[in-house]
Amino acid sequence: MSLSIGIVGLPNVGKSTLFNALTKKQAEASNYPFCTIDPNVGVVEVPDGRLAKLAAVSLPKKIIPTVIEFTDIAGLVKGAHKGEGLGNKFLSHIRECDAICEVVREFENTDIIHVDGRIDPEGDRETINLELIFADLSTVEKRLAKVSKEAKSGGKEMIKLKGLLEKLKNELENGRAIRNLELDEDEKNEVKKLNPLTIKPIIYVLNSNADSSSAKEGEENSNWDGKVIRINAKLEEEIASLPDEEQAEYIEELGLNESGLNKLIKTSYSLLGLITFFTTGPDETRAWTVNKEAKAPVAAGVIHTDFEKGFIRAEVINWEKFIESGSEAKAKEKGLIRTEGKDYIMQDGDVCNFLVNK
Repeated sequence: MSLSIGIVGLPNVGKSTLFNALTKKQAEASNYPFCTIDPNVGVVEVPDGRLAKLAAVSLPKKIIPTVIEFTDIAGLVKGAHKGEGLGNKFLSHIRECDAICEVVREFENTDIIHVDGRIDPEGDRETINLELIFADLSTVEKRLAKVSKEAKSGGKEMIKLKGLLEKLKNELENGRAIRNLELDEDEKNEVKKLNPLTIKPIIYVLNSNADSSSAKEGEENSNWDGKVIRINAKLEEEIASLPDEEQAEYIEELGLNESGLNKLIKTSYSLLGLITFFTTGPDETRAWTVNKEAKAPVAAGVIHTDFEKGFIRAEVINWEKFIESGSEAKAKEKGLIRTEGKDYIMQDGDVCNFLVNK
């Protein structure tokens, strides 16, 4: 399944540096606003130590991790919702993403000019978020104007929708994102039709001079409406440029358990409400992505669309039990492989064989 995280922020906060580190692709990262005019897209492997352990049992010809997509979006300035700077492009590219990674500058560097001439993480966050709120407010007001006319006829559905839009309008006018509203399932479905920007899940990356071990995530910014992690994007770019075997040594020398990038990728994956299941055998050991609460036929459909329609049953075992057994044959002998039907809800770490009608 194709999932995209949009990297956003003011100019010169380190968005393209972070993107370069993530993808090992050199997006232009010059010291002036709007250097990234068209979005750069990179597909990034999701780190998962379970793959290598499964492969050590199955001895496959190849190992295939699951991936997540990051999009480096042009820098935003105040007034973007009115089309200032590259505002219209900025907003349209965010609409195409599933979640937002907002880079907030915390580092000091007199050689890199801040667009507002000061280092103020809270102010930068507010500038970006208000632009998204203003854009959503415009969308809601236009829809509300149309629905209000239709509601005058007394139709229950239109009256209900009018009430929902008024609730959204009130939230936005008070400077709050739609993601903070408690909505029932019907309301969520209606809101999705508007494709608002501020309903998207968000992760804030504090781009710092310090390394990623300098503070616990979210400690200083617990009032921010999303996950918060600290990363030194420049340091992460240096780490990513090293050969794989040297990266691990350097990370250990820095006193870190893992790179900040790995932490960001895993957090982004979790933010989207995703889990990983596996298939493994002599040909390949592979990680697959599926939404939490997805049922077995949906997971089968991730492998091939026809598998969802033709789903019969799934043979499932937890990845740790698979490794402890030493092989699929031994796991079957011990009765550890379960047979699950169409109503089975997938669990993170499931190792599966799907039986389907072809």
